[in-house]
Amino acid sequence: MPLPDSAPHRRALADRLEAAGVLTSPPWRTAVEAVARELFLHPGVFLPAERGRWRPITMLGTDTQDWLELAYSDQSLATQLDGFRTADQTADLVTGVPTSSSTTPLTVVSMIEDLELDDRHTVLEIGTGTGYSTALMCHRLGEDNVTTIEVDPQVAARADAALEEAGFSTWTVTGDGLLGHPARAPYDRVIATCAVRRIPYTWIRQTKPGGVVLATVGSWPYGTGLAKVTVNEDGGAEGRIISRSSFMQARSQATKPLAGDLSARTAYADTERLAKVPPTLLDEWMPAFLTQLAAPGAQLVRATGSDGARLLYLFDPDRESFAAFTQDPAGWTVRQGGPVALWDEMEQTLTAWQDAGQPDISAVRLHITNRAHTYWIGEKPLLRWEHRLA
Repeated sequence: MPLPDSAPHRRALADRLEAAGVLTSPPWRTAVEAVARELFLHPGVFLPAERGRWRPITMLGTDTQDWLELAYSDQSLATQLDGFRTADQTADLVTGVPTSSSTTPLTVVSMIEDLELDDRHTVLEIGTGTGYSTALMCHRLGEDNVTTIEVDPQVAARADAALEEAGFSTWTVTGDGLLGHPARAPYDRVIATCAVRRIPYTWIRQTKPGGVVLATVGSWPYGTGLAKVTVNEDGGAEGRIISRSSFMQARSQATKPLAGDLSARTAYADTERLAKVPPTLLDEWMPAFLTQLAAPGAQLVRATGSDGARLLYLFDPDRESFAAFTQDPAGWTVRQGGPVALWDEMEQTLTAWQDAGQPDISAVRLHITNRAHTYWIGEKPLLRWEHRLA
């Protein structure tokens, strides 16, 4: 059951979201005030601690008011590390990589508002997570109109139990969300709470004409964009990147850290020259997003040399190509090797973007068919990217 004194926290959360301009419609305010977020944090959360470690926090070991302050705080809360560890399994600081979380309420409600739902719509949610966003949609649409799919059986079981406790016996499915859930298709809306390299065409197939798909696209930990596309009568979809967005990668698409000796990977360079554009530009969100459009398989690796010098690398394992950067007083030198001159591709894109006045991520348009994904900015030929599906 919700903690007895959580209602004021729910109202305060709704007030903050409304003041931020995120919560704009009365039905969603009603849902935020009704759904107890603390139900969806069992058995606990991990908070970041010093030296990259995590501090486990559980409701049973925390003062009630402190727990409520945490549950209704404006932050994402890690709920699982490394695909198995939960906060009730240890009392000590731990290391690990978050693999499930309760996304910040601001992001959850903003995305739900972006779906432009009405009371008759059916929704497929990819990535149940804790189930909090599922509960908000169930409150508004009715539990029979919401289907949610989660790849991790343990995460799915916890979310299902929390939803039942909150009073929603919705359609919870354990499986690969990249495949959608054709058994209950077609849907009016599809929303993904994980990042994907590109929107799977199967989601388009499972959405009614005129329906909307909302998903974060990109494979880097940052430099990703929230794509909103409308499905057409011809089976394609078109829309744009509406904002920056950051989510954990879909499990099957998570980038694995490159193993092996980096010096061995970059031993044989075909060219060496001064970079026209500094690679540190990739620390910025929009250049990072554009780089992923120009070379979808590329990975950015940061390292430190034995002399303390900053080193940057770009690797495209599938195309067996690399770009390695070193800095000196003259600027950045780039060494490139492999079948593809990676930095040439990216530099061309970044230069064209600068020449176009550095438009924001919301200028990126997107068209999806069963054969390709095409992104573009305006009428600039150098700011157009087609990714074939086969």
